[in-house]
Amino acid sequence: MLRLLRNSTILASRRNLSFSAVATKRFIINDHYEFDQKVVNSDNPVIVNFHAEWCEPCKILTPKMTELLEPSNDIDLAIIDVDTNAELVQTFEVKAVPAVLAFKNGVVVDKFIGLVDADMIENLINKLVKKKQT
Repeated sequence: MLRLLRNSTILASRRNLSFSAVATKRFIINDHYEFDQKVVNSDNPVIVNFHAEWCEPCKILTPKMTELLEPSNDIDLAIIDVDTNAELVQTFEVKAVPAVLAFKNGVVVDKFIGLVDADMIENLINKLVKKKQT
């Protein structure tokens, strides 16, 4: 019985470790300082998703990007709520949501606006991975 309990604890710990590894790849940006720290100064390329809770296309796009990025350890996903981050919205001239910007070495290297299909997201991911390898 003790062995079974110990194995369950180990499995639960492993699940938590793998969950936390995925959770660190996706993060919410709350202000300009956090943006600089987690996006501009990141060693990994970062896909920045400007979204809003009231935006129906955002509710589809964000989970799809999370799913497509899950297998990659080389790209992070930053989520920015446009309603609580007016300064970042203005800085990047976000006029519509969802708006997605791809950053590499602190610079925007690609972007798209609106709900796009999985192929377009995968192409963006592939471009960032190739740019990282070169």
